[in-house]
Amino acid sequence: MPQNPQNPQDPVATARSFLARLRTAFDAATLALAQGCSTEGKLSGRKLDARQVASFELAWAAADLLAAEAGVANVRSGGSELDARLALLFAVEAGNAVLGRLDTLHLELGLPRDALRGLRDDAGWEALCLSAAGSKALEAAGEAVAASDGEVGQLALDEPHAMAQDAFRRFAAEVVAPQAEAIHRDNLTVPESLLQPLREMGVFGLSVPEQYGGSAPDEREDSLLMVLVTEALSEGSLAAAGSLITRPEILTRALLAGGTREQQARWLPKLAAGDPLCAIAITEPDYGSDVAGLALRGTRVAGGWRLNGAKTWCTFAGKAGVLMVVVRTDPDRALGHRGLSLVLVEKPAFEGHDFVFRQPEGGTLSGRAIPTIGYRGMHSFDLSFEDFFVPDANVVGGEAGLGKGFYYTMAGMVGGRMQTAARACGVMRAALRAAIRYCHDRKVFGQALVEFPLTRAKLARMGARLATCRQLAGSVAALVDRGEGRMEASLVKLLACRSAEMVTREALQLHGGMGYAEESAVSRYFVDARVLSIFEGAEETLALKVVARSLMERALGVAPTAA
Repeated sequence: MPQNPQNPQDPVATARSFLARLRTAFDAATLALAQGCSTEGKLSGRKLDARQVASFELAWAAADLLAAEAGVANVRSGGSELDARLALLFAVEAGNAVLGRLDTLHLELGLPRDALRGLRDDAGWEALCLSAAGSKALEAAGEAVAASDGEVGQLALDEPHAMAQDAFRRFAAEVVAPQAEAIHRDNLTVPESLLQPLREMGVFGLSVPEQYGGSAPDEREDSLLMVLVTEALSEGSLAAAGSLITRPEILTRALLAGGTREQQARWLPKLAAGDPLCAIAITEPDYGSDVAGLALRGTRVAGGWRLNGAKTWCTFAGKAGVLMVVVRTDPDRALGHRGLSLVLVEKPAFEGHDFVFRQPEGGTLSGRAIPTIGYRGMHSFDLSFEDFFVPDANVVGGEAGLGKGFYYTMAGMVGGRMQTAARACGVMRAALRAAIRYCHDRKVFGQALVEFPLTRAKLARMGARLATCRQLAGSVAALVDRGEGRMEASLVKLLACRSAEMVTREALQLHGGMGYAEESAVSRYFVDARVLSIFEGAEETLALKVVARSLMERALGVAPTAA
């Protein structure tokens, strides 16, 4: 039976069928690119570097495609009609974006494009494009998003997870949000009026197993809880609340991956209690995401190590009482990442934007906060280590952990990237809800801004982005809990952080001149969102070194590399 071009008989089935065929074309491009970047069945770093643009496009095609698949897969019987509509809207726009990227890749790789032409000209797909993303569809979806007050992308939660989400959303609205503007505009440090209640709510122990005083089950992980809590707090403030969990998340996972039993017993209960607070020192002035090239030196001395060198962009280093520091303990630079170890640097907590800590042993650690356009409250520091002493007991993994710091760090970063995707979702939700409220209140040309078709189209696309990223984050959290999803965690971080830039930009735009005023919360959301694609793995590094490389390794059937 021919389909009505205005209304496909089963739009969800049409979307799933199209995406399955698109996945086949994507897999063909991935394999062809992998073969062109390999020598004797193994990927060549030199060849990969020569095909960076193609690899970047492949990674973004992967992000859009997986997100579209996750969104459509979550359309369920009895679920929200609005979420189904938004899932189809995203699937159409992402599907067309993937088609465009694959068309260029197929051309460049010399692959036939008949299948892509067939997809683009498919009558069912054309009908779905019109019914899900045409002007009338966008206007109707935007009207529904405006009526929802931003409650989109709902996850199927059991009672404990739903209660946790509700509790932290209330805390973010009642305690975090009222303090967020002053922290941002006055460049303050996160105050104890936020930190102490969060300690009492168990925020810092979300990834710490129950046996060590945290809330994570001993027999498995609960990444979904971390995602829900992070998103809720980030809606109140990215810097003053939502990002507080990231550092203990990374250090906890690193200790669970490589710490000795004694180190786990000593540090995990402290991390769960939020006393001391912690920071992560990886980046160096000459080495950003190139972790394998790090140069901070550790020299063995009686009873431990002396650290000399610099770190940068170490967030919360002033307030933290312990720093997880990646240090080169083997002077042979040819070893690359195999010469790196993890050490725990203990220091007093300092308020303010600079500090100097002098050890009785004669070592010095100094720090200076880096002025930033946003993400204020935790402050990111330049650090200088001068003959700073670290005892052997603070080398993660002990003697057996020497040279394994890179791998322990990467074990921590999987959770950090998932958590960053959740932060992005929280900022998006805040921006969308602020835009909805403003568009209801603001009158232009005699009517409310929300009544204009273009406003509704913008709200529809913003809602579709948020809903899809939330659904994808939930799906990838389940993968991570099964010990999988290293590449997918990077992929959802990639997509959600770019989406946060887009959603906050549109929220600010809908506010007009008021959006550019510091007194408007959307101006803070906009500048805060910009950092998300930079930290926890810069967008380019994740796309090239993790997502594209992992996709090509899978296509070739070779063991994945650590990244």
